Amino acid sequence: MKNIDSKGHVTGKSVYLDDIPVRQNTLYAAVFDSAVAHARIRFLDVTEAENYPGVVAVLTYKDIPGENQIGGIIPDETLLAEGEVTFQGEPVAVVIAESEAIARAARRKIKVKYEELEAVTDPREAAAKGLLLLPPRTFAMGNPEKRWNDCQYIFSGSVEIGGQEHLYIETQGAYCFPLENGNLMVYSSTQSPTAVQRAIAKVLGTGMHNIQVDVTRLGGGFGGKEDQATAWACLAALSSYQLQKPVKLVLSRHDDLRMTGKRHPYSSDFKIGLSKELKILAYEVTYYQNGGAVNDLSPAISERTLFHTTNSYFIPDVKATLYSCKTNLPPNTAFRGFGGPQGMFVIESAIAKAAQELHVSASKIQEKNLLQEGNLFYYGQKARQVYVRKTWQAAFREFKISQKQKKIEAFNKSHKLLKKGMALMPITFGISFTSTFLNQARALVHVYTDGSVGVSTGAIEMGQGVNTKMVQVAAQTFGIKASRIKIESTNTTRVSNTSPTAASTGADLNGQALLVACKAIVQRLKKVAAETAKVKPGEITFRDEAVFAGGKTTGITWEKLVSEAYLHRIKLSEAGHYATPEIYFDKEKGKGRPFAYHVYGTAVITAKVDCLRGIYELEDVEIIHDFGQSMNPVIDTGQVEGAVMQGIGYMTMEELAYDKTGRLLSNSLSTYKVPDIYSVPEVFVVKPLKADGPKHAILKSKAVGEPPLMYGLGAYFAIRNAVRAFNLDFDEFDAPITPEKVLMGLYGKRGNINLK
Repeated sequence: MKNIDSKGHVTGKSVYLDDIPVRQNTLYAAVFDSAVAHARIRFLDVTEAENYPGVVAVLTYKDIPGENQIGGIIPDETLLAEGEVTFQGEPVAVVIAESEAIARAARRKIKVKYEELEAVTDPREAAAKGLLLLPPRTFAMGNPEKRWNDCQYIFSGSVEIGGQEHLYIETQGAYCFPLENGNLMVYSSTQSPTAVQRAIAKVLGTGMHNIQVDVTRLGGGFGGKEDQATAWACLAALSSYQLQKPVKLVLSRHDDLRMTGKRHPYSSDFKIGLSKELKILAYEVTYYQNGGAVNDLSPAISERTLFHTTNSYFIPDVKATLYSCKTNLPPNTAFRGFGGPQGMFVIESAIAKAAQELHVSASKIQEKNLLQEGNLFYYGQKARQVYVRKTWQAAFREFKISQKQKKIEAFNKSHKLLKKGMALMPITFGISFTSTFLNQARALVHVYTDGSVGVSTGAIEMGQGVNTKMVQVAAQTFGIKASRIKIESTNTTRVSNTSPTAASTGADLNGQALLVACKAIVQRLKKVAAETAKVKPGEITFRDEAVFAGGKTTGITWEKLVSEAYLHRIKLSEAGHYATPEIYFDKEKGKGRPFAYHVYGTAVITAKVDCLRGIYELEDVEIIHDFGQSMNPVIDTGQVEGAVMQGIGYMTMEELAYDKTGRLLSNSLSTYKVPDIYSVPEVFVVKPLKADGPKHAILKSKAVGEPPLMYGLGAYFAIRNAVRAFNLDFDEFDAPITPEKVLMGLYGKRGNINLK
């Protein structure tokens, strides 16, 4: 089945937030934000801005009727700064005017004086000063301290991994207008409609039932709109509530880059111990997570890092400790992979370090330690339906890796200023929210008397094709054409208490809830069909828009059946609820079964480095991926390809830069580089693993949004291996590995080199 949104996207007819026709008398808002990273506000004068022609109002925290608080997990984030600012870009006031241009011009008239305080931007410095967002967390299994005595080899090192800008095509924004009886309609570009609804109700001092949030689709999210869409929706809602007029707030690209948090940068230390046979016996890691000024989603992201500390390997003795550090940067937040890649990058770096010291290939150590059926993850869950070794073996077979290695060695011997490197990247990624209560969803289904169907779920379409998959679930269950089914916008009035569309759970949770609702209607329709056809309900099946009994046609069409059911006063609507069974996690003990299942895969990445200039290209990306039983191979393969390129960008060119005062330096698309079409490798192959799908995946089709991003980590190690083929002294682990870092790595510690 084709993506139902494709035609609308390519013709420009798909409706995003900025395409919603505005109502008469709509006003426009612009946010005045802090120009310093840490300071007390000593003086704030908005008079000149208020008197600017076309300005209707300027609001500050004093105009908030409810609580000045929007923190999701921990209530530590003000909507508008009160007496202190803690990062550059923190909202201080909001200007509402007759046009967007006027609002932005007027905000420059606001006068503010700061008493600047010390700004901390480095997580290790923050940890040393005791600046933590929450107490340190440790997950452990066995006893590494005792295990070191059994290790033949022990290596240690440090790892740096930067942040990443979401760069969704559609910037943050919201459009709000008042309804009768004190209610408010909110159109928000958010992955979390209920979080927006809850926060607005708190800020306005009203009930959630007074706030209706509606989302048709997002122009990209990648986690950046899971929590961080809330502030802008609250500011628009506050403005609309106070002025009793429609208000639209859409951030410009520069405002969005400056004011919003990114993927968390991490600084980490590791220690790894191996046996003579290269089995990893012990592993210790300490993570310093750069959380930014407030918690946002840092607690959940830190937990995900701890869950994926050992990636695809079984290690009997493990200890992982994470410090979530409070710095004066915008609050860092969810990003595709949600802390997973930061943890996986460290274990892969530790293996690479061990391999170079022992003069063996990293793949030899990787293969020796891959998970097997029944192994225990160090957070207590037993590994079941483990396919990582199968993907590894399939990759060696399908992509002729042994031959590739020999060709690369021959190439490197015959070229002085061109070197190639190859890396293998196995992945094991758990699917579920690690906060168990979020693993629930609801769906509402209406079958209309003409046989058409309306479907509402909590899933947010943001380019990943979840709406198409919802159509497939309904069409398959009812046995009808996809054209009969309409996917409604996600609306908190139709489907309440939604979990965020995040953690790769959107299709699973909402699809299962939809399946529950559809099956309930099917059971009622089967009774009607059985009475009409004079057979037992158990003999009835629906397919091809018709009713069959015992595999034979009854002559009853779908439309006739629905009409008959209506005449018999049969309920043709249903609300479905689904909560993922069997999962649980004790946060105090750090043990449980947090994931419904895992996704596995192996990528083989080959890079070529120009050793004179420091530039590189990725030649091959070849992947064996565990899709389960994919319900839509075209969409799922596209998700793998997009995730891999985003991961490659993260590892190679997307370099976030702040100065010591907390000012974002990479604040435009001329200073922040993302992959384009020329970054795509010439050979890009994604092959599915032939394997069963788990029962908790919708129609046994595994989640596909986040896991493939981890393949991109392999690009770092492929480039690193190519650099080391030229300069064995290169010994750093610092991502992204930009051309500048490559050039320094090629010639660092070697002095003058005769390039002849």
